[in-house]
Amino acid sequence: MTASRPVQPQLVVIGASAGGVTALRQLISALPATFPAPVLIVLHLPRDRPSQLAQVLGRGGAVPVCEAADKQRLAPGHVYVAPPDYHLLVEDRDSVALSVDEPVLFSRPSIDVLFESAAHVFGGGVLALLLTGASSDGSHGVAAVRRVGGVAWVQDPEDADVALMPASALAHAGADAVLTLGQMARQLAALT
Repeated sequence: MTASRPVQPQLVVIGASAGGVTALRQLISALPATFPAPVLIVLHLPRDRPSQLAQVLGRGGAVPVCEAADKQRLAPGHVYVAPPDYHLLVEDRDSVALSVDEPVLFSRPSIDVLFESAAHVFGGGVLALLLTGASSDGSHGVAAVRRVGGVAWVQDPEDADVALMPASALAHAGADAVLTLGQMARQLAALT
């Protein structure tokens, strides 16, 4: 299925868990330097050690990738990754916040927390992508994005390394498009 309506996002949020590093690398490497929106990422990470995710995702790509900091300003065409053991939230239209609130579905960072905060601040300007994973985290967030008029693309469970997360979101919240990673990458790159 291709995207059901034109998308001009003001913010892109991406969530993944098991199998997510490979999936995220494919998507981020497809982004051109002229990508028009900030991109925020939550990947379920071990809490007890530093992450190299920003360096891995930034290697060889056209867009800058960094680990998000509290109160960091957002810039178009930049990618911000949630650090281990912190929720990443959209604070306002210009910045993000980090939180040590309780884990959600055993996860901190939580995809639901990111998606719900993005929906609250950006409303219909959000494009949410939910990828591979072994949890139901993200289902409520996809529902929140769609409820305010934002757009949600969910990875085809048959294309995912681990189908549980996208399948849960589809059952709970539906999607505006169900896409393979290759289709997502091409449609993201076409947003410029």
